[in-house]
Amino acid sequence: MRIPDDTIERIKQAADIVEVVGDFVSLKKRGSNYIACCPFHNEKSPSFNVNPARQIYKCFGCGKAGDSVRFVMDVENIGYGEALRFLAKKYGIEIEEQAPTPEDLLRQNERESLYIVLNFAKTYFRDLLNSHEEGQSIGLSYFRERGFTTPTIDAFDLGYSLNSWDGLLQEAEKRGYSRDLLEKAGLILNKEGDSEAKRKVFDRFRGRVMFPIHNVSGRVIAFGARILVNDKNQPKYLNSPETDAYHKSQVLYGIYQAKQTIRQEDVCYLTEGYTDVISLHQAGIKNVVASSGTSLTVEQIRLISRFTPNVTILYDGDAAGIKAALRGLDLVLDEGLNVSIVTLPDGEDPDSYVRRVGAEAFKTYIKTKASDFIRFKTETLLRDAGDNPFKRAEVLGEVVSSIVRIPDALQRQIFFKTTAQQLRVDEQTLISEGNRLIREKRDKQQKDDQRQRDRDGRRPAATDGGQSNSSLADINALLAEAGISSPDQAGPPDDFFSDDYIPASAPAPTTRLQRAQRTALSYQEEECIRLLLNYGSRELEPGITLCQYILAEIADIDFQTAPYDLMIRLYREAFLHGDILTADNFLDRADSPDAQREAITLTTPRHEISDGWLKHEIIVPSEEDLKILSDAAYGNILRIKKMIAEERMLAIRRNIVEATDPDESDRLMAEYMRYKAIDVEIAKLLGTVISG
Repeated sequence: MRIPDDTIERIKQAADIVEVVGDFVSLKKRGSNYIACCPFHNEKSPSFNVNPARQIYKCFGCGKAGDSVRFVMDVENIGYGEALRFLAKKYGIEIEEQAPTPEDLLRQNERESLYIVLNFAKTYFRDLLNSHEEGQSIGLSYFRERGFTTPTIDAFDLGYSLNSWDGLLQEAEKRGYSRDLLEKAGLILNKEGDSEAKRKVFDRFRGRVMFPIHNVSGRVIAFGARILVNDKNQPKYLNSPETDAYHKSQVLYGIYQAKQTIRQEDVCYLTEGYTDVISLHQAGIKNVVASSGTSLTVEQIRLISRFTPNVTILYDGDAAGIKAALRGLDLVLDEGLNVSIVTLPDGEDPDSYVRRVGAEAFKTYIKTKASDFIRFKTETLLRDAGDNPFKRAEVLGEVVSSIVRIPDALQRQIFFKTTAQQLRVDEQTLISEGNRLIREKRDKQQKDDQRQRDRDGRRPAATDGGQSNSSLADINALLAEAGISSPDQAGPPDDFFSDDYIPASAPAPTTRLQRAQRTALSYQEEECIRLLLNYGSRELEPGITLCQYILAEIADIDFQTAPYDLMIRLYREAFLHGDILTADNFLDRADSPDAQREAITLTTPRHEISDGWLKHEIIVPSEEDLKILSDAAYGNILRIKKMIAEERMLAIRRNIVEATDPDESDRLMAEYMRYKAIDVEIAKLLGTVISG
């Protein structure tokens, strides 16, 4: 179905960027903006910036940028329409959708269809638990025996699957869901046979209590299911298979129900099972999630780090539980999180222990028994090593290898000191071993970085300089001679405001260049667009805006890099009608996400001036100063023209080498010298050195 334009506008107006992003990451205020570690790539120091005034976000690490709708699309990996529906639901906006066009149907995302059918299955299982005789007598009775109340059952959308072969399949087909979609969602199994008669299609989950698995935004993406009878031919727990909507290594059970409390309490408790999470949640310990019995993964750790840097791992007190805790520790350290460990008494898990001792006693136990990860690891390994000197030496190496993973140098120093006391060794011994490992890691990183730089290339440094704008007249005259003229006045050409004026046609736009492929000219085109986006309407002198000045000076120059070629065309077109575009004009360009992203990137400052500098009246030069801005625009125009001249010279030199006719060689040489004169003249104005 298609969402009406006026409804889309209402959704965008209602969706506050800070609230929307805050549902997925923990934001901290810095100046007038908010910062966080980016949810789209791995980083330990925040480079993700949210601007509430302009309602946009920008990551200076990976380049992701956009508005509230784009953020939901990126973080949920869904289409434009589904992102709008997500926001409409969040802000209570009713959507009266219009019938979809054939084009709309073609754009339907298969993942969105999976979410729809999985939500149907959740509702189906929940209704069976509450309304069906079998569901009430078996499923609901089981949950009541575990002490789960109705609000808790509702909070986690618990359900029941009938002990029949195709109960869900039949109901789903009545509702119009295809078998192909049900199979892709992991809800049915298709047992192939050598004939149609032997082929069987049946429900994956039968006769089990159902634990829906939600993603961060609350959508059901999979199911865990527990059988309630002893059957040696059936696993106790059965989970959904991997699908386009569900990747178990990236999911934590209970994250949707826990995320707000995790942010408020600034700590996340990590357990193993579904019932651990539910029991603790019901006991008032709501900042708890589970790895669902799988080994802790990097993706799961990064999911936690969106909301807090502090993790307390709650594991069973048996040997297997302790080993499981140790396996996950170094991964957590690599991601820069602060880790504590709590092991429960033998024979207890979080579910059984909180039900036995109660919520308050459980909280007290956590506070008194929590141990930092290094102490925990050291104690555990020392118990296994006993008095064996060789094994104790191995313990030293193991513990130091964990300490050096901590990004913060001060924390490392503290752990070296406390661990030396535990191991009864000289602190300097640990520090020396740690320094050796850090050097090895740093050397390897430097080699990897150098290889990456060799692949990516380097951005050419922009030269400084700039003279009075009148100096452009000489350059323009030379350019006119060479056939790439620009007007020699600061204003636009006489016919610039005419309805018949059409800027020179640009070549077919290229795709966005990778860093290693970018030319020096592309960076100057980027700088030109940056100046227009930020200062286009500023008057450089009475009656002459920066936009008017730049467009006049490059009127006959076509940009070669996408999306800058598109953006300069739009500036020219708008100026013909008396308008000067701003960054906001590009934010709603769903047809050109590259231009949208560039507009955000080029108008979002990477750093803000410290309040301390302002307090002590430390003056920092700014482009807001008219002289600095004028020089920046003037220098940018010169560099663009210089680089065009250099490109022409390079092409002419190739032609001279290939020329066989002396007259043609003379003509080419004369043309080359004209461009050389331009190059030399601009270099003088820029204060750069030109070699022959």
